[in-house]
Amino acid sequence: MEAPTTNRDADPRSSRTFWALTLGSVGVIYGDIGTSPLYAFREALNAAISGEGGLVSSEAVVGVLSLILWALMVIVTAKYVLILLRADNKGEGGILSLTALAQRALGRPSTVILTLGMIGAALFYGDALITPAISVLSAVEGLEILKRLWAKRGSD
Repeated sequence: MEAPTTNRDADPRSSRTFWALTLGSVGVIYGDIGTSPLYAFREALNAAISGEGGLVSSEAVVGVLSLILWALMVIVTAKYVLILLRADNKGEGGILSLTALAQRALGRPSTVILTLGMIGAALFYGDALITPAISVLSAVEGLEILKRLWAKRGSD
């Protein structure tokens, strides 16, 4: 009996599939993180151009975009890779696992640590509830900006 072939052997597009999945996973990671920088970009750009008479320059756009991208890279690298991925509770992660680790490090149950863990879990769930609404709101605002640009082009 022949050994079964893997999907990688059967699919000649496996490197494309790998890169598509890689891009998708990056999109998932930055999708949640990405809604706030959209607003931060708009506000930072408004602040950057307020001294220039309200004209948007390519230098201002590139500068603000660079600032936001580097901030995201540093936050993701420092927070997730260097800190949170090293703090696991027997393979488990998340705020409640960190709470259990903190209580174990203390050596006794602590109401303060438990309360902080519950507050962290509540903030996580609140973020999960509000993120889709913010994403939809930013998409609608983007469509309104596009509509204004089309109307301006139509009047020219």
